[in-house]
Amino acid sequence: MQLLDLAWLIPVFPFLAFVTIALFTSHRRTLSHSVAIGGIAIAFVLAQIVFWRAVTLPVGGGELAYHPQGLHWLTGGLGELGLSIYIDPATTVMLFMVPLVCLMIFIYSVGYMAGDPRYSRFFAYISLFATGMLGLVVFDSLLTLFIFWEIMGTCSYLLIGFWYEKESAYRAGLKAFLVTKVGDLFLALGLALLYAEVGTLNYAELFKPETLHYLANQPFMGTSLSVASVAALLIFGGTVGKSAQFPLHVWLPDAMEGPTPVSALIHAATMVSAGVFLVVRAFPLFAAVHGGPQMTVVAIIGTFTAIFASLIAIAQNDVKRVLAFSTISQLGYMIAALGIGAYVAGAFHLITHAFFKALLFLSSGSVIHGMEHGHHHGVHQGHHGHDTHEQPFNPNDMMGMGGLAKRMPRTWIAFLIGGLALSGFPLFTAGFWSKDEILAQAYEAAPAVFWTLAISAFITAFYTARQLSLTFLGEPRSEAAAHVPESVPAMTVPLLILAAFSVVLGWVGIPEHFPVLGGVIPNWFHHFMISTLETAGEHAAAGMAHGAKEVVEGGASLLPLVVGLIVGLGGLTAGWLVYGRKPLVAGQMDPVEAGMRRLGLGFLYEAMQNRFYFDEFYAATFVWLSKQGAEVFAWFDRTVVDGAVLLAGRLGRALSALGNWLDTHLVDPFVNLMGWLGRGLSELLDLIDLGVVDGLVNLIGRLMNALGATLRVIQSGNLQDYLWLAFLTVVALIMVFVLRAPFLM
Repeated sequence: MQLLDLAWLIPVFPFLAFVTIALFTSHRRTLSHSVAIGGIAIAFVLAQIVFWRAVTLPVGGGELAYHPQGLHWLTGGLGELGLSIYIDPATTVMLFMVPLVCLMIFIYSVGYMAGDPRYSRFFAYISLFATGMLGLVVFDSLLTLFIFWEIMGTCSYLLIGFWYEKESAYRAGLKAFLVTKVGDLFLALGLALLYAEVGTLNYAELFKPETLHYLANQPFMGTSLSVASVAALLIFGGTVGKSAQFPLHVWLPDAMEGPTPVSALIHAATMVSAGVFLVVRAFPLFAAVHGGPQMTVVAIIGTFTAIFASLIAIAQNDVKRVLAFSTISQLGYMIAALGIGAYVAGAFHLITHAFFKALLFLSSGSVIHGMEHGHHHGVHQGHHGHDTHEQPFNPNDMMGMGGLAKRMPRTWIAFLIGGLALSGFPLFTAGFWSKDEILAQAYEAAPAVFWTLAISAFITAFYTARQLSLTFLGEPRSEAAAHVPESVPAMTVPLLILAAFSVVLGWVGIPEHFPVLGGVIPNWFHHFMISTLETAGEHAAAGMAHGAKEVVEGGASLLPLVVGLIVGLGGLTAGWLVYGRKPLVAGQMDPVEAGMRRLGLGFLYEAMQNRFYFDEFYAATFVWLSKQGAEVFAWFDRTVVDGAVLLAGRLGRALSALGNWLDTHLVDPFVNLMGWLGRGLSELLDLIDLGVVDGLVNLIGRLMNALGATLRVIQSGNLQDYLWLAFLTVVALIMVFVLRAPFLM
């Protein structure tokens, strides 16, 4: 067996951990987390073996992917569906990232979830969550991808609403489930269209040059659009829902209601990464039609989402919601990159972002954990300080933090590194190299996208500096912040490991054309990932957009590099000048809010703070219409359906009453009459039988008895008596004969 065949087992062990915890260890907390961590640790080891084997072979895209003979899985119609693994560059890099980030989150959860009454259930759920993402990555068809995609959707519902005692939590879980299902509907339609046209959903068959050529040149239902374009747009609908792109972005900020490790899983290793990975995986289909609308739509949606979400993040005071909108914005970066054909850059940012965003979320969880402990300490000590009685304590509110760098040094270092990576701090962080690559290629391919993403990068650096300053700098603005303890090693050690990757991971993607550093460390990621496009690009008949490959290899201009440096450093500097140089004190208004109100733009700040009222808009339109439709259907059900059923019931009851009356007044009297007549006839016959038949029989019996008695007298036993009797008999017969003779003549 080849080492790559171990990929079969990677999703198995987290799934076995889920089953084991659910069935056997749910009442033993330590054993439950040990099983969960053991399952993901084995998956991590297997994934590392597969990763290093794949990069040393190396595997490639298309025909160079490792796709062994699979198992017979399902029979559908006239065809059979197999199940196998599919190892190509996209799978390989995801296998490096997903189990590693999941392992860090699992270990972190031991400290974060300590004391939770549903501790074992939590580890069962996150094990199934990891199973969904790993199964989505390793198997070989869009059908298996969709199945594991839905497993993750179920887990997101269970984990976002994990603390379902809170109304906000269970509503957030339901919201995430329903909104993502809108995107899933489009994805399902796209898969149905592809299967109807091609007869398979296997990557090896679906992404063959001749298959792509057919799809690119086959009109969709007589329109000018090709089947490839329509299928790609439908599939992208799934990405919009799963990766929280505009306009289905509204679920992700509310997902913060779940435990922080869940937020890290969703925002880094699973859920939203799966949406971007779907476009990466299906990129040959997206690029099959040169100049088709699908790439333009992807670029527009991604670009708008990047700038839109970054503006909202500026006005958020919840430490996790800032990161939530940051995730939406960064996912927009990736989608925009893929939309302009920057396949490698988009995939690279997907990997680096997973590490530093997991780092940021886990660091924010450490802060929240510390704030809760600080609050409990203040309550027990009888202190109130700056905490007001009018507003309940909120451990997520950055306005009640401040000064945490001194009390949480390890968390501060980890948060700082994650923030710098998110901001694209030059040279030092992985985020710089992946973001800079996107900007460089956007500059070559789509200047409008480039400048919009550059502005978004500036805003990202600004709100990151704001978050760091409000949380860690200055003096504590609440009693809870004044008593914050550092988190336990189970939480801080994973932070430091993720912080290291948030720095060094970018070094594998330094462009060769980068001044001074280019070529010092080989651009391994670029050369490994580009094989997917090179394989497809060799076949012009496939309709693969050669421009995509050219974009990947372009970007040698210094202008995007200079702009990237300016926006990254400029945003951090501006944020520090506003929030860090003179940190806020308790009760002080946010400087940006104060400035905008002075300029008469308070309404705009409130709109940013309220997410531009998209939740209210959806509530007043789609939700209202859904409720009204439900009311109409409920009325129809009560009035028409229930009315028909009740009418049928009443008719049945009336018919039953009529039948009962007929039975009582007609059938029963007739039956009774027949019974009376029968009984009378029976009595008459009984009378005839007793009076006539029995009398006649008895009379004959008596006569026979008398005759017998008479005859018995003559039975004397004397011969003379018998001769005398015979003589008399003969005489009697002669007399009878003589007397009858005249009548006979």
